[in-house]
Amino acid sequence: MTNTPLAETLRPQKLSGFIGQEHLAGKNGVITKLLSNQATNNYFPSLIFWGPPGSGKTTLARIIAKELKRDYFEFSAVSSSIKEIEKIMKKGSLFPPVVVIDEIHRYNKAQQAKLLPFVERGDITLIGATTENPSFEVIAPLLSRTRVIILNRHTEGELKKIIDKATKYLTITLDKNAMRFLLESANGDARVALTVLEIATNLTINHQPLTIEVIEQALQHRQYTFDKKGEDYFNVISAFIKSMRASDIDAALYYLARMVEGGQDPLYIARRMVVFASEDVASPTALVVANAVFQACQQIGYPECQENLAAGTVYLAQAKKDRSSYEAYMKALEDVKTFGNLPIPLQIRNPVTKLMKDIGYGEGYEKYTKEDLLPEKLKDKKYYKSNN
Repeated sequence: MTNTPLAETLRPQKLSGFIGQEHLAGKNGVITKLLSNQATNNYFPSLIFWGPPGSGKTTLARIIAKELKRDYFEFSAVSSSIKEIEKIMKKGSLFPPVVVIDEIHRYNKAQQAKLLPFVERGDITLIGATTENPSFEVIAPLLSRTRVIILNRHTEGELKKIIDKATKYLTITLDKNAMRFLLESANGDARVALTVLEIATNLTINHQPLTIEVIEQALQHRQYTFDKKGEDYFNVISAFIKSMRASDIDAALYYLARMVEGGQDPLYIARRMVVFASEDVASPTALVVANAVFQACQQIGYPECQENLAAGTVYLAQAKKDRSSYEAYMKALEDVKTFGNLPIPLQIRNPVTKLMKDIGYGEGYEKYTKEDLLPEKLKDKKYYKSNN
């Protein structure tokens, strides 16, 4: 008998035993190639693993550490501080330790910034794991020093291989309906599948064949992170935004309910609503409403704030849409990237000193027209076109 969870007991120790993520751990996978080449070039980059729960982020990180024959340290951003991580840094070490930080998005910007010098100098090989989009949750300087690796949810075929491995270890069997129900209920999460299987096994006498009733009893609450059709967790927010953009209230509410039931952070949903209110809605009141929803989510949290999210969703979905401001800004931004810092017309420069005033800064400011405001190269440029 052991108290070690089944998911931990069956965790593969080698890349060859890793199930799923063929694009990473398969014969021609990125991780496979990096580990293979590391033996000759001694190079392995810091990584950000982005993927849903139970997709193998921690397992893959541990395998990498073992394959590299490095010291391995694992932290959770929920319960650890940067000071704890700093204690194990080996500055200038020939073989920097592998430092895995689970839920790295939980660190604030200042905490993430403290990791930068260690990653930049190569004092550590960082592997950050997150279920959130790194583009929004990880600071740009840290992203630029790492490579984002995307893990997908397990397919039903991959999940079945994991379950088959577990049933063999436990010396149990599942009937066909029980297997189908477990595959659908786990929704691509290997940890959920193994945990439910372990509980179900201990609900039976002498490891009798597991039935759908036993699996259901062990599950208690179906996992809604993904639906059984296999839509990606990260696509639900996209569907939510696009439904509001199309003014489809029912679809927007459905995808909102999917996120809420799946345990999505309400502040993440509310932030996207604030962005949507600025990009897509004609009325400035929409931004006020979206910010009010965000503040409500901050103050009261789940379960009550789901009502605030629903009310905001209905308002934004039925509001008149207008992307002209957003599109105009993007055109202006493109010119900034293309032409750089073009000279600002003298008449609208700020004459802070006497010399500036003498050479024409601010001269004729009182008589300027709209045509005089843009740099000479962009004098006739029109970005904004109202849809009204």
